[in-house]
Amino acid sequence: MKLTGIIAYPITPFTVDTNQPDLEKLGQSLELLLQHGCDAIAPLGSTGESAYLSLSEWKEVAEHSVKIVANRVPVIIGISELTTEQAINKARFAAQIGADAIMVIPVSYWKLTNEEIFSYYEAIAATVPLPIMIYNNPATSGVDMSPELIVKMFKEIPNITMVKESTGDIQRMHKIHQLSAGELPFYNGSNPLALEALCAGASGWCTAAPNLLETLPKELYTLIKANDLQSAKDCFYRQLPVLSFIVAGGLPKTIKAGLALKGLQVGEPRKPLTAANEKDKATLAKLLSI
Repeated sequence: MKLTGIIAYPITPFTVDTNQPDLEKLGQSLELLLQHGCDAIAPLGSTGESAYLSLSEWKEVAEHSVKIVANRVPVIIGISELTTEQAINKARFAAQIGADAIMVIPVSYWKLTNEEIFSYYEAIAATVPLPIMIYNNPATSGVDMSPELIVKMFKEIPNITMVKESTGDIQRMHKIHQLSAGELPFYNGSNPLALEALCAGASGWCTAAPNLLETLPKELYTLIKANDLQSAKDCFYRQLPVLSFIVAGGLPKTIKAGLALKGLQVGEPRKPLTAANEKDKATLAKLLSI
């Protein structure tokens, strides 16, 4: 499987009264992402507050997402677990419900060695036939995978077919390309780096931005593929203030606040995360009005 284009991250809506996943609002948010031209949907990432869901809630959101998308675009289920056993359990469930791929990021309390990281992915890959996207985001996971380790896993673990690089270091993307002789598709996971990454040959952009910026992320991708770099720069710089704001403010709270401003009430983030304050809402409203 080789994905291209915009891989969109939905939020996990919560009901106001019970603070449980709101599947109706989840469906509405997924439909909006599809309308905005997204090429794949990746539920249960950090934007989707995966770390704050119980296992039963996680399964509920995963299954409903696959059901709503209904094969219109690929669905990539996010998995981030401390233990290999729990990651395998989620990978099996993703395969069972018909997900097209899984995006896997190890999270750590103790610092993991390269051998331990390799074994984590190897055990998951041996359990399910789904394509696996390695997700490297040390800022959220506490695990930093070098390009050398990523390419080694790509070469030695058959299910691993993609990598999402979110460190914000364009040199890592160049290194992945060089070490894999261009065979390992890499995807940008750093919103402010979207222009450079796509120009450097990223196969796509993994982002929550389409929730608020609608079709603009897809327009950027399309312009770069058409080699219209001046228009691509103009398109990117229209988006950059919002991209910078949502990253700095925290994706769950800023995306949920932005959706509310657009008329879709999806509840607040789950504690200990807090909702955006009035000042941030006003700033976001101004940014989205441009």
